[in-house]
Amino acid sequence: MTGQLSFDRMIAALEALAEPTRLRLAALLSEAELTVTELTSILGQSQPRVSRHLKLLVEAGLIERHREGAWAFFRLADASAASLVAFIMRELDAGDPVLTADRARLAEARETRAAQAAHYFASQALDWDKIRALHIGDARVEQTIAQLVGTKKVHALLDLGTGTGRMLEVLAPLAGRAVGVDQSPAMLSVARANLERVGLRNVQLRQGDIYALPVERGAYDLVIVHQVLHFLDDPARALREAVRTLAPGGRLAVIDFAPHSEEALREQHAHRRLGFERSEIEGYLAEAGVTPMEYRALPPGTGANAKLTVSIWLGQDRRIQGDVPQTMSRVA
Repeated sequence: MTGQLSFDRMIAALEALAEPTRLRLAALLSEAELTVTELTSILGQSQPRVSRHLKLLVEAGLIERHREGAWAFFRLADASAASLVAFIMRELDAGDPVLTADRARLAEARETRAAQAAHYFASQALDWDKIRALHIGDARVEQTIAQLVGTKKVHALLDLGTGTGRMLEVLAPLAGRAVGVDQSPAMLSVARANLERVGLRNVQLRQGDIYALPVERGAYDLVIVHQVLHFLDDPARALREAVRTLAPGGRLAVIDFAPHSEEALREQHAHRRLGFERSEIEGYLAEAGVTPMEYRALPPGTGANAKLTVSIWLGQDRRIQGDVPQTMSRVA
């Protein structure tokens, strides 16, 4: 185990986990950040009962609750809590029928989310750039990204959640080779058409899951995650997977919204998260082995629909060139 719990907190944590529903909740939250509604569906219990058990786990310091607009999310509280729960999960029978059934229903919930997001991407593929323009001027964002990345040539570029391929259009000219990954075949069709239109020949497009990327590990010296994390149920996991693709000393750029209260983006456009605090993304990067280097916040313009601030983070892999064996020590 990494991290340490005080004697009193350890007793409180063990007492909280010594109950079937709360142990199941901890197991589920060790897999993903979930809402009360999702947990209620997975466990097959009433919302008041699930909420009461969640409250006890919060009081024991094992999980934390954070609200975003009308939704409340729950997750493991910190590294110490995560280590304790992970240790207990390892000691449990992996084939236990109760936990197996919970994992199956969790998988179904994730598949439902993924299907909803994929359907949205497919239905909005041709208008995606227009929708982004309603949030904040793309030209301002692209100019800032280009300034942070610089003009030095890169060996290999990876664009995760490439969408219409716009980031590849902007940055692929710097790269010896570039790869764009997206879940949606419809989006990839749009990206392919756009890249062919501008004559880029050093780009490959691949369909794949951002949590299990279909690319080489430790091979990319620049990785871009542009306006993707707010669609995901586990942004930290996606960033850990992105970091695994970095070459020693490689850079990772994350572009997403600052915290906001535009519930319509969740209701109409499948946004799961209403933005991210600067410290939240920087914490994810640091835990995954990347040192945050630069941060920019681009406030909205003056248009009637321009209500969102775009945040840009740039980090660098802590390893140095030739220090490849440390790859195995990354956060899992």
